[in-house]
Amino acid sequence: MPTLFRFLFWCAVIAGTIYAIMLALVYGVQPTPREKTIRIPSERVNERPNQ
Repeated sequence: MPTLFRFLFWCAVIAGTIYAIMLALVYGVQPTPREKTIRIPSERVNERPNQ
């Protein structure tokens, strides 16, 4: 049993570390909004379906 508890302890430590990193990224990093323009060729916009 001690080996199982040691394994579960290290799994909990790794999961807690990952959770702490995720929280630090959520609260610490602010994304910078940017405008993005995508040009679509007029051939694609005006194409008609085949009938």
